[in-house]
Amino acid sequence: MAIVSVLPANFGYAIFTYLYSFGMLSYLAIKVGGARKKYKIMYPTMYSDKEPVFNCIQRAHQNTLEVYPQWLVFQTIAALEYPIAASVLGVIWVTSRLSYAWGYSTGDPKKRMQGAYGYIGLFGVILLSISVALKLLGVL
Repeated sequence: MAIVSVLPANFGYAIFTYLYSFGMLSYLAIKVGGARKKYKIMYPTMYSDKEPVFNCIQRAHQNTLEVYPQWLVFQTIAALEYPIAASVLGVIWVTSRLSYAWGYSTGDPKKRMQGAYGYIGLFGVILLSISVALKLLGVL
């Protein structure tokens, strides 16, 4: 059985959203690598006692990695039933993580809140996932 006959129509949008998220994570990793060179923070040191800007850049990447697995699960569940809505919400979340990182990387941790709109995307796919669960249970 071909995968295209199993997945819903328009699931391709979700796949492109995953690719966008891969690009975002790669970009954040490259930024951390560049900051390691600039501030001379050698591996395996995670944070610096002397370079708060490095810590902000590292923390933006680390925080994104901390929530990424949960987002992937909810994004996938939501996209299996609501591929276009989930993709729009996913693009919002991924874009917000870039805004979050750009704000945070200024060295002013308060500017990370520029990415707060990402909760729309995250909570949106969580709500869609709840809807899928309720449909599977015959409640909806």
